[in-house]
Amino acid sequence: MYDRLDLIKKQYDEILLKLQASNVDMKEMKDLLKKQSEYAKIVEVYDTFLSVSDTLKQTEAIINEEKDPELIEMAELEYQSLEEQKYALESSLKILLLPKDPNDDKNIIMEIKGAAGGDEGNIFAGDLFRLYSKFSEANGFKIELLNAMEGAMGGYTSIEFMISGKGVYSLLKYESGTHRVQRVPETESQGRIHTSTAVVLVMPEAEEIEIDVKWDDIRVDTFTSSGPGGQSVNTTKSAVRLTHIPTNIAVACQEGKSQHENKDKAFKLLKARIYDSILQEQLSKEEQARKELIGRGDRSEKIRTYNYPQNRITDHRIGLTLQRLDAVMDGKLELVIDPLINEFQKRQIAGNV
Repeated sequence: MYDRLDLIKKQYDEILLKLQASNVDMKEMKDLLKKQSEYAKIVEVYDTFLSVSDTLKQTEAIINEEKDPELIEMAELEYQSLEEQKYALESSLKILLLPKDPNDDKNIIMEIKGAAGGDEGNIFAGDLFRLYSKFSEANGFKIELLNAMEGAMGGYTSIEFMISGKGVYSLLKYESGTHRVQRVPETESQGRIHTSTAVVLVMPEAEEIEIDVKWDDIRVDTFTSSGPGGQSVNTTKSAVRLTHIPTNIAVACQEGKSQHENKDKAFKLLKARIYDSILQEQLSKEEQARKELIGRGDRSEKIRTYNYPQNRITDHRIGLTLQRLDAVMDGKLELVIDPLINEFQKRQIAGNV
């Protein structure tokens, strides 16, 4: 590990020298800045680690050579503190050296669908959309609605939207899966707890340089926008459905004010779906065991349970249970996300991922 860190530090210093040169063209400058950004945090932590290690050696020498008992006692306390710092820094370096998901810095397209439970599943899908909206607002992310089909009793049978911001995918990529809710629906007269589900899919936004989707391969259909229950809410055919003929992947968008706007939004969504299908195929070919993200929405296929009567939220993948459902639904999703990321990193370090 330390040989690798020394090499990164050497390369980082070389990058800084190149950036000061006057003969660097724009493309090379962009590549150098990207590399500098990747290495900066690692070098910063490694420099601190080296400094603490040097001080630790000096403190050890004082303990071994000093005759004054009082100074020895002070040095021993300092030594213990430095050892703890060194261990924490070493742990941080192990995490920083883990292979980086190339999609982590990308924007995402998220889809939420009501699943088991009928109207209550749709209402829960709406609750999840509000949760992700509040989380995004708290973190300075931007949400752009792409397509939505409202449920007859509220919520959504399906809603698709983009979340833009630094590191969005790295935070929300673990949200894909079936989310189960346990609560008493407003329509329940006898106070019985019902179990319903909504299904979430998170896809990294595809960039032009990564995937070439040609309009010649896309069939464009237009239709009138519809509201809850399927009734038409627009007399003009502003809604758009795009079908990628080679893959048979189809998307629709009706949230824009014009056919042109809906076409642009649908194209973003279509590219993300095609890119996601390519990623999954690649992972399968490389024999990297990918956990099943999206099931049929059955109650048994769950990654997380939201129990309202007990104010409890449980993430079944890591066995995390918190009595803070109200806080999470108010947008404090980091209460669940941070432990998920920590556990995933531990498994990477242990070689179990």
